Amino acid sequence: MNILLIAGGWSGEREVSLSGARQIDKGLLALGHDVTHFDPARDLRELYEATTDQDFAFINLHGSPGEDGLIQCLLERIGMPYQGSDSRASLLALNKAVSKQLFEAAGLCTPDWEFVPACHVAKWRPLLPFPLVVKPNTGGSSLGVGIVTTEAELEAYLLQSEIAGQDLLAETLIQGQELTCGVLEGETLPPILILPKSGVFFDYESKYVAGATEEICPAPIPVELTEKLQAMARAAHDALGLCDYSRSDFMLATDGTAYLLEVNTLPGMTATSLLPQEAQAVGLSFEQLLARLVELGLRKKR
Repeated sequence: MNILLIAGGWSGEREVSLSGARQIDKGLLALGHDVTHFDPARDLRELYEATTDQDFAFINLHGSPGEDGLIQCLLERIGMPYQGSDSRASLLALNKAVSKQLFEAAGLCTPDWEFVPACHVAKWRPLLPFPLVVKPNTGGSSLGVGIVTTEAELEAYLLQSEIAGQDLLAETLIQGQELTCGVLEGETLPPILILPKSGVFFDYESKYVAGATEEICPAPIPVELTEKLQAMARAAHDALGLCDYSRSDFMLATDGTAYLLEVNTLPGMTATSLLPQEAQAVGLSFEQLLARLVELGLRKKR
């Protein structure tokens, strides 16, 4: 098939997107497809025309555009099949404050939270007690995430240029272990235990610098906890109306409570990214995972 690989974009996660696209390109070529690259940041106005003579679009964008449903919406209007969730579900999942309301309605445990519109950030003082995790409401890859324990630390965080003009979400800080669990079609994948070797959480450097984090898959946790995380990942996937695949992130508190943080609709797709590791644990190579995602996208079109 002729596949349009859409990657890059203009979010802070641009380089992560392009890195994953290089791996996806190799995998799709190995599967016998012809691949054409398109970067919305280069010339968004050419996207409609770029779909001409293409059979399928493979989206590897992170943040906005991509995870906000914008690209999906255009592809839907064109009638071009693509992998992953539709535009409406993507928009819901990217907005942390909205998705948390759906988690709570589904009975899923998530940290206490507070939404802060950009217009109120300058005068905002949290209602929740310290310590807090504060982050952009629609960001990803841990960009702009800060842990604040005092008023002074909060003031310093709010002065950072990378969060200027953004809506924020504040959450109660959960102390414990970080885990993630993917969903692929009707199957829930084995969780991964994430152990950053430095820093206090799974930040941007821990995610993308080689050797900065130990990722153990399957996670060495009790069977009952594995099943609980899988059930929560599946329930979050369904609550947001997602399809094909997703990856849910969790904090396991020291008292054993599992807290759902957020759900990723376009998980990282390098060969060593978290969801491909989980797929590998159930016998799917990176190329086989790509083939499955393409088939799922075509199935929705049919």
